[in-house]
Amino acid sequence: MNTTPDPVHVLGLAPGSLIPPPDCAEILARARVLVGGKRLLEACGRDLAPRAERRLPVSGPLDAVLRDIESETMNGGVVVLADGDPLFYGLGKRLLEALGPERVLFHPNVSTLQLAAARLKFPWQEAATVSLHGRSDYAPLFSALVRADHVLVFTDEENTPQAIARALLERGTDGFSMSVLENLGAPEERVQQVTLEEAWDQTFAPLNVVVFERQYPPEIPPCLGTPDHYFFHEKELITKLAVRAAGLALLSVAPQALVWDLGAGCGSVSIEASHLASRGRVYAVEKNRNRAAMIRENVRRMGAWAVETVQGEMPGCLKGLPDPDRVFIGGGLGQDNAVLEEACRRLKSGGRVVIHCILLDTLHRAKGHLEQLNWHFGVTQLQASTSDRLAGDLRFRAQNPVFILWAEKP
Repeated sequence: MNTTPDPVHVLGLAPGSLIPPPDCAEILARARVLVGGKRLLEACGRDLAPRAERRLPVSGPLDAVLRDIESETMNGGVVVLADGDPLFYGLGKRLLEALGPERVLFHPNVSTLQLAAARLKFPWQEAATVSLHGRSDYAPLFSALVRADHVLVFTDEENTPQAIARALLERGTDGFSMSVLENLGAPEERVQQVTLEEAWDQTFAPLNVVVFERQYPPEIPPCLGTPDHYFFHEKELITKLAVRAAGLALLSVAPQALVWDLGAGCGSVSIEASHLASRGRVYAVEKNRNRAAMIRENVRRMGAWAVETVQGEMPGCLKGLPDPDRVFIGGGLGQDNAVLEEACRRLKSGGRVVIHCILLDTLHRAKGHLEQLNWHFGVTQLQASTSDRLAGDLRFRAQNPVFILWAEKP
């Protein structure tokens, strides 16, 4: 006797019209259990699924729904309804994790991104997509705005187009147009381009997606090794290019990393770290109000939207920040080890801290603290000289030597 459960069929319904794929009529006709959101279940009435003796709404904790689905699979006839392509920000991923690929069959439809691209007439193969469903921060959106010319955003009841526009205005984001596509694919569909200021005050249909399209590039193309004079900064209060490059290399920033830059000055390390943490977050922490304003302006000019400026006294202002994977301390060590102690305490296991020290006392205090923690660490002394013109020729002007102290948290 064959005891292998029948596969679960996952059907994508077309955005707006909620029409099933044309070759799935027989699958729906045989369905014993229908699973889906309330709107999708209503779209598949008795005429399409006459034998569905149970309709399981997807609401509340998803784990309970997945357990229900698995318990029904032994009797067969389980059909899951999804929006568009089930493997595009849909239930598909969780079903694969819960049931395994051999027990799931997918029947995709047109995705929301495809339909939005058709309406706005842009090629979508390099577009970025961000879901803000259930999120309390916009870090994925800001990261996407750095790397992509088109960004589609899935909204929810809290993260509305109004809220998204407000977040971008507060960050100072510019260079993008904003389109709101309401009831996409339905008879009452509406597509409109609005400014961020207009979106802030406007009301939209609950069913909507937002698309940002780059209109012009940043003033300064983002890259590693940006010349020092490209950054707005107070005289000498910048981590110079050669030392910045060495510090970032020792920091070993991964694409998903969450980075703290403590005593960020003009934000040069934060901005270049954000290019490495292309899908992560960077917090530039600076107590001086004028320097914090410089960071925000440098972020704007270089389009480094993943950098969030935090202006305040350390270590107190660090309390509300998420725990970091990487910590850079360039100018915030202070006269005691309070900032370093808090940074080391909050650093995630396996994380790295890099400290730039100019004074020997600073090096000794930081090294002593790491020795007390019994962390693996090392020190690199770096002294760079850069070319300078003199008497019609070149000379080399020496920069101050810097001790770069790095450590890994067990």
